[in-house]
Amino acid sequence: MSSTVTVQPPKGVRGIGLITLIAGIVMIVAGVVVWIVVSQTLSDEQITVSDDASMFAGQHVSGPFTAYAQAEVINKHALEASGGQTYAELPQDDPTRDTVMQASFLRASLFTSVVAFGVCALVIGLGIVFLLLGSALRRLAGGPQMVIDSGPVTSGGDLSHAAHRADPVEPARPSTPAPPPERPTTRPAPEAPPAGTTPPPSTSSTPPSTPPENPPSAPPAGSSGSPTA
Repeated sequence: MSSTVTVQPPKGVRGIGLITLIAGIVMIVAGVVVWIVVSQTLSDEQITVSDDASMFAGQHVSGPFTAYAQAEVINKHALEASGGQTYAELPQDDPTRDTVMQASFLRASLFTSVVAFGVCALVIGLGIVFLLLGSALRRLAGGPQMVIDSGPVTSGGDLSHAAHRADPVEPARPSTPAPPPERPTTRPAPEAPPAGTTPPPSTSSTPPSTPPENPPSAPPAGSSGSPTA
């Protein structure tokens, strides 16, 4: 005798996979479009990385790395013009204060573009993850039904192969029942006699002691043992 189990694909997973696929495609498209818009906007400004930059010197600013390099160069030039002081540290009547302020605005704009590029990269990466997840869910839901055979079963209800391989189980020994607890015996207390009456003599189960019938005679006085005159 054998038992079979039919495994069906879970319901609703195929629809969830389709929604995940669509969301992944939308995120990838949105990330790519925003990346192109930000890059084109930077390119239209015709900014070139300074020659004294530590990296990407002389290149056109159109991406996150060149924008970061140019922002660092602007900060270096502003500190050289102010003698190492920031905008907040300069006195209000210092003419260098306007130059440092403009440098701060340019750096903030470039760093904003760097952040926008980072967000676009994050959205594109999440879109790829959603595509993989959606395709996996649709494959899981689109599989055929599976029939699992558990194998022949003995009359005792155990599998035939498992019954031979199983170790014998020692039967449980019946536990000895505990003796019932002894009930304490209670005797009623004797009632007190009323006032003015004499209590009856107590009867004891012990018989009174009686003198022996033939008491032993006293030994005669004297060493010879004869009676005295």
